[in-house]
Amino acid sequence: MIIIVRRRHNWFPGAKYHITSRGIRRTSLFYDDEDFQKYLNLLEDTKNRYPFILHTYCLMTNHIHLQLETVTTPPGIIMRYLHTKYAKYFNKRYDYQGHVFENRYGAQWIDSADYELDVSKYIHLNPLKASMVQNLEDYPWSSYRHYVLGEKSTLISTNQILSYFHEPQTKNYETYMKSPYYEPVIDEDGKLIRCR
Repeated sequence: MIIIVRRRHNWFPGAKYHITSRGIRRTSLFYDDEDFQKYLNLLEDTKNRYPFILHTYCLMTNHIHLQLETVTTPPGIIMRYLHTKYAKYFNKRYDYQGHVFENRYGAQWIDSADYELDVSKYIHLNPLKASMVQNLEDYPWSSYRHYVLGEKSTLISTNQILSYFHEPQTKNYETYMKSPYYEPVIDEDGKLIRCR
C-alpha cells in the first residue's frame, strides 16, 4: 500500500493564498446572475464573520478563484463556512442533493511579491483565456473592474496590489494586465520594474 503525505504549510495571521474550487465533476456552480451575486453576498457575509482581505477574485461558470489574505482565521474555516452556505442555497434553489463543490478547495500559499502580482494577473485573465469576453472590464464577476475602473466595494481591497505600481497606478496595472504573461520583477522599493 502506498501512502501519500500532503505537505502542509503552517498557517499564520497575514498568510496569503490563491484559493481555487470547482463544481463537482466540473459541473456549473453558477447558472445565472442571481447565483453569481449570491456567492458574492455570501463571501461578504463570510468576511464579516471571519475577517479577511480579498485582493482579487474571479467567479467562472464552474470554478472560483480568490486571492485572499487571512487576518485571524485559517482559510479552512473561511472556506468551509462560505461553501457550506453556498451549497445549501444552490441545492435548495435547484432541488439538488449532495456535494456542490469537488473535493477540498485548493490553497496555494503566496510567499513573495512577485508571486502575489502573478496570481492577481492569472486570476483576472481567466474570462479572457476562456473567450468569455474580448475585454476584461466587460466581465462582471471579477475584481478587475475595481482595479481599472475604480469601482468601489467593501468586499475587495486593491491597495496592496496597486502599491506595486508607480503612479498612475490604475493605468499601470491595466498596462501590466495587457502585457505578455511573464514573471513580474519587483525592485527594492517594492515597485514593478519589468516582466521577464
